[in-house]
Amino acid sequence: MKPSSFDRLASLLQAGSGLAIGPDKTYLLESRLTPLLSAHGLTSLDALAERLRPLAQGAPPQGLELDVIEAMTTNESFFFRDEKPFTHFRVHTLPRLLATRPAQARLRIWSAAASTGQEAYSLAMILADSQAQLAGRSVEIIGTDLSRDAVARAQEGLYTQFEVQRGLPIQNLVKYFRKEGTQWRIADQLRAAVQFRSLNLLGDLRGLGSFDVVFCRNVLIYFDQPTKARVLDAIARQMPQDGVLYLGGAETVLGISNAFIPQAGERGAYQRSAPTPTAPQRANLAAH
Repeated sequence: MKPSSFDRLASLLQAGSGLAIGPDKTYLLESRLTPLLSAHGLTSLDALAERLRPLAQGAPPQGLELDVIEAMTTNESFFFRDEKPFTHFRVHTLPRLLATRPAQARLRIWSAAASTGQEAYSLAMILADSQAQLAGRSVEIIGTDLSRDAVARAQEGLYTQFEVQRGLPIQNLVKYFRKEGTQWRIADQLRAAVQFRSLNLLGDLRGLGSFDVVFCRNVLIYFDQPTKARVLDAIARQMPQDGVLYLGGAETVLGISNAFIPQAGERGAYQRSAPTPTAPQRANLAAH
């Protein structure tokens, strides 16, 4: 692959998804994009790069450009991945939100970059096990991902034997799945409890509404620093002041964004920073 072809592909991925790749990732481009060639009547990655059109600023990728971005997007996921964030949500965050929100207020949870749905369904299982605690309160779970194929799989809720063996407790498999041939289908009640939709984290998030809890784990590691800051600041704008953000174990907000601060003693759990007072507010505080 010619250097100019690599540069064109890397620029598309950066602009369209935030994915930052260096020359040392040429092998990754080759392994993930080669299957696209025959589908589009192309003979090489150089020919693929030649056909790509630059993305207009703020324009969502479509057609071949979207196919390239989706092929390069990592969709690795499994149930109750890393476990600790789910335990923290169940033991600390959920009880606090239930205690501080009015009884009629709906709780909203966002699984960002939800891949094939395991994270969102893990949260749905926790909530299903907490019905007595919820006492009839309405909870909405939204799962989003850039990949249309991943979203379609998540909506279908059908998983292989290998996938249900990764992190899923056997009691949850028995309770919330049914066998379909060699695969496992998640219970209808959990499929109905989660909405999945295609979404680019670099796009306009305002249509999603506000979320009390956001899981955005193992996503920022693929972005450069400015893109990480952009995504974190955009997520913060979709959360109330007492909202909780969960990141992956290798991710942090420190030195990247001032929108969140770590929760004391908790790795991977973050809360909104106190808003900076406006000039009139500062003057009022000084007067008192």
